Amino acid sequence: MTAQSRTCDVAVIGAGINGAGIARDAALRGLSVVLFDKGDLCNGTSWASSRLIHGGLRYLEYGEISLVYESLHERRYLRRIASHLVKPLRICIPIFDGARRGPLLIRLGLIGYDLLAWNKPLPRHKMLGRDEIRTREPGLLQDSLRGAACYYDAQVTYAERLVLENVLAARAAGAEILTYSEVTGIGIRGGRVASLTCQDTLTGKQARFEPKMVVNAAGPWVDSVLEVTGERFPSLIGGTKGSHIVVSRFEGAPREAFYVEAESDGRPFFILPWNGLFLIGTTDIRYDEDPAEVRASAAEVDYLLAETNRVFPDAALTVDDVHYAYAGIRPLPQRMHGPESAITRKHIIKSHRRVVRGLFSIVGGKLTTYRNLAEQTVDKIGKALGRRLPECRTHDTVLPGGWGLEQAREALAAMPALSGDGIDRLLQIYGGRAAGIAAVAKERPELAGCIDEAAMLPEAEIAFVIGEELPRTLIDIVYRRMMIGLDADQGRPHYARIAELAEAEFGWDGNRTADELRSLEAYSNSLRALGRTNIST
Repeated sequence: MTAQSRTCDVAVIGAGINGAGIARDAALRGLSVVLFDKGDLCNGTSWASSRLIHGGLRYLEYGEISLVYESLHERRYLRRIASHLVKPLRICIPIFDGARRGPLLIRLGLIGYDLLAWNKPLPRHKMLGRDEIRTREPGLLQDSLRGAACYYDAQVTYAERLVLENVLAARAAGAEILTYSEVTGIGIRGGRVASLTCQDTLTGKQARFEPKMVVNAAGPWVDSVLEVTGERFPSLIGGTKGSHIVVSRFEGAPREAFYVEAESDGRPFFILPWNGLFLIGTTDIRYDEDPAEVRASAAEVDYLLAETNRVFPDAALTVDDVHYAYAGIRPLPQRMHGPESAITRKHIIKSHRRVVRGLFSIVGGKLTTYRNLAEQTVDKIGKALGRRLPECRTHDTVLPGGWGLEQAREALAAMPALSGDGIDRLLQIYGGRAAGIAAVAKERPELAGCIDEAAMLPEAEIAFVIGEELPRTLIDIVYRRMMIGLDADQGRPHYARIAELAEAEFGWDGNRTADELRSLEAYSNSLRALGRTNIST
């Protein structure tokens, strides 16, 4: 071992939801862990999801009963350990004449869904007649409407925060977190993993580790990570692209979430109340280009707008109504033939022991089932290490923001500059950890004010996230810590003031701050829907 090398039990590559969950579980069970990502936390597939914690009703069509059962169990666990982030969501399925899925098929599916969710706290499904759904949702297409079915799942408004809290829990349990650290080599000696090298993508600094195990949880980049071993592996990932659009409340908008069958191709998609806006998606298209360059195409945006306008005819949405759009790659197992929707959403924990011992790759998985995937992965790591690990306890160990909410509310209420809506916002994002923002404001009176007229964005928040939540860029702060990047205006009115505060906290010079602002503006612009002409300021 060189003087520059450090040892660890497990190196986890990829700080999306799967990597974060694995790092947390492994650290809680006493393993020494280093988590790497070539960018920030939750900057790939996990952030580009539909933000649902759901059983996967559609998976019943493909006979994936065990996946639905697993998902429904995991939904219950996430409601327990992250109640501040994961909330119940009532979803309606409208039933029209001529649809591929008629009332009998939908009802049978929901009965099965209820049975698989037996003894879970959310209500069972309910069938609504035509008159009842018309009364509840007058903006819904009336022609050929036969009725509707309503059921419950759950929503995580900020998937980014779910990832972050898993990372913070891993760090609290002893894990080392290295963001903006690209793994450039995985050394092999005697047929097993011997070393790992990485380079900081912001500073150029290099580091070397000697892990006993490496878990490749890089999502769409799994095959790229395998390439740095210098060995030959068959391709594992056959990703599909999913795109979403975000719009404000529109004429005739639904009161509740809707799960709708598209007329053009029969594929189900969601129209979801989300973050004070509406999130519409997703598409499902094979994709074999660079995952870093994925964007929602004009055709996808038009498809989602057209189908929404069909189901809610008064909406009359156009591309100019789209605040922003996002796209991601589902890291599904490679499958060359058949419809994209039929590719399994089950996860695969691939051991490469025939080529390299001590190396695992994660293929597939869902936001909902990350905790169980992590448990299974750490069980395999323990077996490969020949160690008897403690039992997994992530199913009932509350995430960092999940406790102390009332104490946090009291602490925030003592901040005279903060509005009631601002208190609610901070609790929704940080949970009980929001008390730390109040503590910063108390300790540093110069940060006791707010940066916005609505008094919802305290200056102390920027200092808190920089000190406690591992951001390294303005994009990290705006989009994956404060979450204002997901507002209708993408937080644009506040960029300059946030940059000024971040400069003081990080010790940046003026050139670095200007570069950060340009990068933030460019990133926000990249999320604009193609063809949009009106840009909020």
